Amino acid sequence: MSTGQNIERARSEGWSDEEVVERVKAGDTALYEIVMRRYNQRLYRVARAILHDDNEAEDAMQDAYVQAYQHLSQFERRAPFSAWLTRIAVHAAIARLRTRNRNSQLDEVEEEGEFSMKMAETSPSPEESASRAELGHLLEDALLELPRQYRAVVMLRDVEEMSTSEAAEVLELSEDNVKIRLHRGRTMLRNWLCERVGANARAAFPFMGVRCDRVVHGVLQKVAELRESCEGAS
Repeated sequence: MSTGQNIERARSEGWSDEEVVERVKAGDTALYEIVMRRYNQRLYRVARAILHDDNEAEDAMQDAYVQAYQHLSQFERRAPFSAWLTRIAVHAAIARLRTRNRNSQLDEVEEEGEFSMKMAETSPSPEESASRAELGHLLEDALLELPRQYRAVVMLRDVEEMSTSEAAEVLELSEDNVKIRLHRGRTMLRNWLCERVGANARAAFPFMGVRCDRVVHGVLQKVAELRESCEGAS
């Protein structure tokens, strides 16, 4: 059966992440595309929440997928593959953030127990005003203004709809810490925003088309290079 047929079979039969991973480990590396397309949107959202930059988020995603491929043997199924992969993406994004800010301090304001968001005071064009009228775009703008330690928690809990325990495991925080950060993040977003966006939250931070294909092709190329390197060394 060809690689293309295997991919179509996996999709039509609804193979689990674990089934796909086992086949990738057995040598059918092209099937890695399946898990990438399943989780591109999630990894993009969480990386962008940490890095606040589209291009760096895309680079962090590629780093995460390559690292995950290199360490598939370490995936022990103690947590879902999606959580394991998301944790790697969080680490990749944080590593890039630390490199970017090595010689500077992140400036986050906290006064008398109250947290503030610095909103850009610009006069939007009519086109921007129309766009921001859409709730998904409004949520995206608001989330990206949150201080970093709240962005990732709110993104995973309210946009990706992960449970408290799942978000805690991915971010390597206690559940109490996740709850505190989520409460503060929601307060900063204002309760009315979270309540009104509702189901439209998942329409925010799209990751489709050319950008999605670029990440998939870039990772598969690096995976092929890794395989060639290993075969050449053996």
